[in-house]
Amino acid sequence: MRSLHLTAIGITESQEYSVQTISRDDLKRKIDGKDDFLLVETLPTVAYEHAHLPGAINLPPDQVRQLAPQLLPDKGAQIVVYCASPT
Repeated sequence: MRSLHLTAIGITESQEYSVQTISRDDLKRKIDGKDDFLLVETLPTVAYEHAHLPGAINLPPDQVRQLAPQLLPDKGAQIVVYCASPT
């Protein structure tokens, strides 16, 4: 069984970054409610191509510096980052 690790990142009104862990149910509510957020998978491209959550973009850990500026241009966006593992 694969486990899913979810982290939500956003900016508070005081312009500070907020990072929290969210549950699968929280993510499902965000997706079902069509909340305004970016869903980012942080596994290698081959894993992303094999399977990923609907609407997720791929940001492999070894390419964050190169790809993040173009994939995540809105510094104020709420971002949910996930990676899956076989445990």
